[in-house]
Amino acid sequence: MENKTGFYSVVISMATSILIVILFYIFALQKVGSSTQYSFTDVYAGMVYVFILSMIVSASIWPGVIEKRLKELKNLPQNT
Repeated sequence: MENKTGFYSVVISMATSILIVILFYIFALQKVGSSTQYSFTDVYAGMVYVFILSMIVSASIWPGVIEKRLKELKNLPQNT
């Protein structure tokens, strides 16, 4: 089995970033609804900003975690 650390890292980083963006969107809508200080453009720009930052952070965290898990799975005794 070839090394799939890179593929898994990208998929999990994307999923993590999308989850964080959705949380940001929910909380930002609550703030926009009660305030005239922020517009929906601010929310959308914030979503892009949060996505980029969370991808940078998660892309540095997840590869180590995934590599560790794959090594643990590879070293498990197999029932044959």
